[in-house]
Amino acid sequence: MRTKKVNFYPGLKKSAYPFTPDDIVCGVDEAGRGPLAGPVFAAAVILHPDRPIEGLRDSKKLSAEKREALAPQIKQYALAWAIAECSHEEIDSINILQATMLAMRRAVEALSTIPTIALIDGNRSPVMQIRCHPIIEGDDKVHAISAASILAKTARDAALVALHELYPQYGFDQHKGYGTAMHLERLREHGACPVHRRSFAPVRATLPVSVANTIVGMDMSFDFGEAA
Repeated sequence: MRTKKVNFYPGLKKSAYPFTPDDIVCGVDEAGRGPLAGPVFAAAVILHPDRPIEGLRDSKKLSAEKREALAPQIKQYALAWAIAECSHEEIDSINILQATMLAMRRAVEALSTIPTIALIDGNRSPVMQIRCHPIIEGDDKVHAISAASILAKTARDAALVALHELYPQYGFDQHKGYGTAMHLERLREHGACPVHRRSFAPVRATLPVSVANTIVGMDMSFDFGEAA
């Protein structure tokens, strides 16, 4: 039986590939830019051309059950994978955009196989020693980025479930830190806990004025939608 050929870069024409057949390509994506609490995660994945994984796509378009089923397959069949994070303290110190770029760089640098090019979801790339190429909506166009999206999302969801055990009054296991109506209500009721991002406006608004005025950093918390 012939092995089914899988297009690792659906949505990208071969003429538009920013790499050559000799390149070792990793996909990179993040999870957790918008939430009001917890770390931001990033993952990097180098897929194995002889071990295709069916069902890869943008993690936000997959159910939680499907993501949880795909994550161990990615870890088993990929040539290399790594997950990294930036803490809420780092986010407050350098802002969420820079923290996201740092988490991405940490993930790529943690790979057991050194890639020659990183394909990054979005319109910006971190500064790294290898070539980087941003792809808008890459998490639904490039299977390696899709795989990274799934690993980052499942790792961050697990981290927020763990934080729920420490701070059950906020319901982190339900909204994963996003600024849902429930989360904002609990934030107003209980105030910020140690893992809330104090540079984000909804959190900063709950702090004493003397504390809020000392917070340095750009508020990049532009996505307060429901958790994916």
